[in-house]
Amino acid sequence: MAQLALVNILCADATGLIAAVTGRLFDLGVNLGDTSFAVLGEAAELTAICELPDDLSLAAIDRELRALPVLATASLSVAPFAFRPTHAASAKITHRIEITGDDSPGLVARISEVLGNFGANIVTLNSERIPGASGAKYLSRLAVWLPADKADACLATIANTAAQLSLACRWEAA
Repeated sequence: MAQLALVNILCADATGLIAAVTGRLFDLGVNLGDTSFAVLGEAAELTAICELPDDLSLAAIDRELRALPVLATASLSVAPFAFRPTHAASAKITHRIEITGDDSPGLVARISEVLGNFGANIVTLNSERIPGASGAKYLSRLAVWLPADKADACLATIANTAAQLSLACRWEAA
């Protein structure tokens, strides 16, 4: 089995960041597995499972990435990935949920509790603050796996929870 590594980068967001990092990894013979990227305020986070060629060490990847000018001040980690690189059945997205409205502290906690109570799994979650003329609005997007026999009840409970917080909620099957 090929050696797997988890590469995690936190740095200032910059145009060309993904191209620089993934291009260098490609040049080193690294094959990317699951990869995520997000802008977080003025920062950016990139995380990837990497399949390494036999002759490439974790230290060499770390050294090569740190040499990229766009990562000069980055927090960078290259570590062994000790899990299987394939998804379990509960990581298959069955529904996408979007919740919007005014700031509502505790929203993510309440929604994740509802999902947990129905045996659901959050596959991806993205929440962002969107400045506006009348104050900040929040947008939360979740991609989830819902057990088929509980999906309707779970979605109704999420909608009720959002409504109690005066938030709009919509969803669609994936």
